[in-house]
Amino acid sequence: MTGVMLKDIRKSYGAVDVLHGIDLEINQGEFIVFVGPSGCGKSTLLRMIAGLEKITGGEMYIDGQLVNEVPPSKRGIAMVFQSYALYPHMTVFDNMAFGMKIAGENKREIDRRVRAAAETLQLTKFLDRLPKALSGGQRQRVAIGRAICRNPKVFLFDEPLSNLDAALRVATRIEIARLSEQMADTTMIYVTHDQVEAMTLADRIVVLSAGHIEQVGAPLELYERPANLFVAKFIGSPAMNIIPATISETGAATRVTLTGGKSVTLDIPTAGSEKDKRASFGVRPEDLQLADGDDYLFEGEVALVEALGEVTLLYIEGLVPGEPIIVKIPGITGIKKGQKMRFAADRSKLHLFDAEGYTYRK
Repeated sequence: MTGVMLKDIRKSYGAVDVLHGIDLEINQGEFIVFVGPSGCGKSTLLRMIAGLEKITGGEMYIDGQLVNEVPPSKRGIAMVFQSYALYPHMTVFDNMAFGMKIAGENKREIDRRVRAAAETLQLTKFLDRLPKALSGGQRQRVAIGRAICRNPKVFLFDEPLSNLDAALRVATRIEIARLSEQMADTTMIYVTHDQVEAMTLADRIVVLSAGHIEQVGAPLELYERPANLFVAKFIGSPAMNIIPATISETGAATRVTLTGGKSVTLDIPTAGSEKDKRASFGVRPEDLQLADGDDYLFEGEVALVEALGEVTLLYIEGLVPGEPIIVKIPGITGIKKGQKMRFAADRSKLHLFDAEGYTYRK
């Protein structure tokens, strides 16, 4: 059964178009993550699903029901905000029970659901405390618990971890992943700018840019087979290196000449009409390694070394003017700034994009 279906969803503020016809089908029980740069429309789309923003055009269905004109309280959704939105004068128990009290649930059922949610989120011993006596991570778990108590059809998360420090983000992300497993029939839609959250939590990721969907797919599908240059550069950290190139031969395999580098044959078929056309060559920093002898992709001078402990990042100049190539090497190396080096890569890990920025499929 479909949890949420969006058909040609559009949003405008006066003459400004924010979303340009979004088509998306989210299955019941899926964990979907919206990602994209600031201003791409991901939070606006989430708020439209919640009913907090009016739909300018298109149709939206939740659990098979058209909800364009259905108020938020009748949509069967629960939303977890970035700011927690807890009542400071209420205890944890009362914060979690508030929505059910407003809905007229009986006291016994309220008590049962609050205590069950508190047990799930390890909040039982905090039920009598006020929010000011809790850490940021505990407050966010209370906000999640309040949403659980409503027994929603759809969970909406609007950057819920962005106010937490690194350690709390990891701990709370684990809690959300565990919650998703325990509530396997509940659809979850999550907005974030954090790639680690997206890659580790999502069943599928929706990449948005300027009000359009660029690609929808499983995390590793987007990482290994990006649909275009935007997705290739947005998914992955550090971003994929993009090098201008020219297609010099076509056929079952394609020969590509890198600007400032060598020619390389890729197992990516292109049409004969592509010969001598401009293209872009992509390789991820972690797919590059130090080269032995003449079997290399490119060479350049080390402009900067970032030793991070588990990995070392090398910034290589001399290939793309004004834009260093990043190489990610495991562990600690003795490489120094100013060294001239050669780099190679497994041919199966390389990417080729046409003049419009779309991927040639392997």
